[in-house]
Amino acid sequence: MIVRRMQKGEAEACEQVMRSLPKLFGIEEAIVEYAQACETMETYVGVESGRVVGFVTLNQRSPVAAEIHCMALRPEFHGKGLGRALVDHVEGLLASRPIEFLQVKTLGPARPNAEYERTRGFYEHMGFRPLEENDLWGKDNPCLMMVKHLTCPRPSRAGQ
Repeated sequence: MIVRRMQKGEAEACEQVMRSLPKLFGIEEAIVEYAQACETMETYVGVESGRVVGFVTLNQRSPVAAEIHCMALRPEFHGKGLGRALVDHVEGLLASRPIEFLQVKTLGPARPNAEYERTRGFYEHMGFRPLEENDLWGKDNPCLMMVKHLTCPRPSRAGQ
């Protein structure tokens, strides 16, 4: 499996990955929005045997913070290291930028859901910590913001 920058025309493949996960991506408007974001945001795909089997979309939120806007992998690739490879790839890219924090949003524990409990567990295993649960997505879909502090080069203080 390789991780590379998404190529023009592969947003549809990313959409199909999301559609393979109806218990995680069950809101049509969200699927459409995430698929469109693949075309406008920095997106990386996991490819196995020439087929896109996962992706991660990155959004720089501020000069020092980036966000995993969306990440998904086909269910048959869960637990096989693809999610780790995608996050590691993003973190490797961010190491050359002045990014100190990486965040991700996911369904919060206030709404019990086995699939999202596994998702939160994955992100915690990757070093993300729960920061805040809020109603960004409405009362029925509590949003858990998770954050990870990244090691990054410090700005030069030359001349001070």
